[in-house]
Amino acid sequence: MGDMSDAPLDPAGPDAPTPERRRSEWAEFRHSYPGLVVTMGIALIALLAMDVWIMAKRRRYEAEIDRLRAAMTDFERRRTDQIVSQEQNKLRIAIELFRRQSRLEKGIHLSVSIDSNAMYLEREGALLREMPVQIGPERRVGVAPDTVRLAPPRGVRTIARVLTDSESYELPTWVYADRGIPTAANRRLVGALGPLALLLDGGTIVYTMPSAGPLNDSGYVLPGAVRARAEDLRAILPNLTAGTRVYFY
Repeated sequence: MGDMSDAPLDPAGPDAPTPERRRSEWAEFRHSYPGLVVTMGIALIALLAMDVWIMAKRRRYEAEIDRLRAAMTDFERRRTDQIVSQEQNKLRIAIELFRRQSRLEKGIHLSVSIDSNAMYLEREGALLREMPVQIGPERRVGVAPDTVRLAPPRGVRTIARVLTDSESYELPTWVYADRGIPTAANRRLVGALGPLALLLDGGTIVYTMPSAGPLNDSGYVLPGAVRARAEDLRAILPNLTAGTRVYFY
């Protein structure tokens, strides 16, 4: 019997796919699903273009900051850094105070954690229900010069009104422009804010997904607003009345 000790071994094994086989499988896949391949290619190009755009904007902002700081004296630069640091600390302290105040609130109330995308039903520090929510982005809306910047609120609000799906609500014109759809002749729609919605003082809205209308889009959240699940709002509705406090932090 011959000596097999010097015979070369294939580390991948006899059943490992060869480069020719892999190329054949890829060609067959492209032939079977040409639309999917094109879509994947377009998505990849779009992602790369977005990355390039973000990096270009970042470099532009950094260059502008460097230019402005170069025009300052040493005293102005130190003063600016001190002011920015103080403002950031003030915001962090304010958010922590709102968080602590919500835990000490004796009455039943809602708390919304902006960073955690969560809403809590609480009473005297006890967590009664935790609910996932989606927070609308900060965005400038409207048509110049009549524009306004909407941002998720911070602080304390109160419930002004509970809206059900049998009641109508007039959506502002900027919602249609923000969605890129024509403005409806009648902007007052029944169930425009979903099966349930909470209208807070100051204009903040906690709404649910409607079955029709401009807000019937899972990928779009009203800027500066909070979107909750309908089943969650239904579950806590008996505990909510006009005047119930809502803490945002």
